Amino acid sequence: MAQIDVLVVGGGAAGCMAALSAAEQGCSVYLLERNPKLGRKLYITGKGRCNLTNHCTAAETLSHVTCNSRFLTSAVTRFPPEAVQAYFQRLGVPLKLERGGRVFPVSDKAADVIDALLKALRRSNVTIQQGSATGLTADSSGVHLETGEMVYHSRTAVLATGGCSYPMTGSNGDGYQLAAGLGHTIIPPKPSLIPLVAKQDFCAKMQGLSLRNVAIKVKNSRKKEIYQAQGELLFTHFGLSGPLILSASAHMRAFEKEHYYLLLDLKPALEESVLDARLLRLFSEQANRAFHHVLEALVPRLMIPVLVELSGIPAGEKAHSITKAQRRRLLELLKGLRIDIQGPRPIEEAIVTAGGVAVKEINPATMASKLVPSIFFAGELLDVDAYTGGFNLQIAWSTGRAAGIAAAQYAAQGGE
Repeated sequence: MAQIDVLVVGGGAAGCMAALSAAEQGCSVYLLERNPKLGRKLYITGKGRCNLTNHCTAAETLSHVTCNSRFLTSAVTRFPPEAVQAYFQRLGVPLKLERGGRVFPVSDKAADVIDALLKALRRSNVTIQQGSATGLTADSSGVHLETGEMVYHSRTAVLATGGCSYPMTGSNGDGYQLAAGLGHTIIPPKPSLIPLVAKQDFCAKMQGLSLRNVAIKVKNSRKKEIYQAQGELLFTHFGLSGPLILSASAHMRAFEKEHYYLLLDLKPALEESVLDARLLRLFSEQANRAFHHVLEALVPRLMIPVLVELSGIPAGEKAHSITKAQRRRLLELLKGLRIDIQGPRPIEEAIVTAGGVAVKEINPATMASKLVPSIFFAGELLDVDAYTGGFNLQIAWSTGRAAGIAAAQYAAQGGE
């Protein structure tokens, strides 16, 4: 048995930050992680390069949060991206800025971030233990956590066990059970920032094709536009992926009652009238060439057979023979190729989990439970998530910081 001030459950980004922040306050801190190594999910963020945060203001960060952004206002404002960057530079991790404000270690190695956190934890005398929580209770004497081999007694605890995406990293959703056992409401977990499965088979025919500077509009069953953006996407054997699609997926959360489809604009820089004039000119200049050859000047090679099939224009049709109606159909495809979405890929493939502990039951300033005052929450376990670009890790750092400091203060005051 061990008696401690602050027990942090979960050794990911939020948990490490919570442990370090609590230790700064002079508390005895234990960090419990189910894996042999800390930060398993950090190793794969940013394709192994670790997109630490985004170089923007707190307000801009909150504008990129897709669920419960107001709840995060206090935590993100008190520990904004600027402070996160300074924090890691103090830990000896040189940083660099890339497209879209993304912040990475200069080395392009997530391992350097994890090593810096581990060294800082050791310097702060945080005790790191391996184990999986099997039971959690709290009473007037403190918090009691069981792992099957050990019982930990602490004045307070921070739950930072993550969601249920990428379960091989240890985020298997067991934190939801711990929170529910304390009386907390769990918003059903759903995948967010996840590739999408298309109903049409033409996506598979373009597998591997990456398109840049295209635009999409996402609509629901009532043809209401729920999201639009411009960027990069990738065709896959099952449908669609890439940054543009991952962000769009954050707005598709009701597949059980909604049908979603997107309209892909292959030429967003050109108005319809301008593009139509370009088609006319192209067909005139290449009047005797076959339609499929003319398309080479408009779209990538892998897309040509698909546009031939969808337009209904025979591949060998001479450009001078294409009718106004056929040209109109091609124009509609170039400016609004419809792709119906069957659903998301399995939640295990999601970058983050939407849903989790209901934030109405959490104090936004301290991350303390409103039901059990000795319990604090941080990171993806909460019902908050954001777009790609470093914003989800920023949430982890900010909520971990708030929870760690507040938990230490609670422990120092004897549970008051």
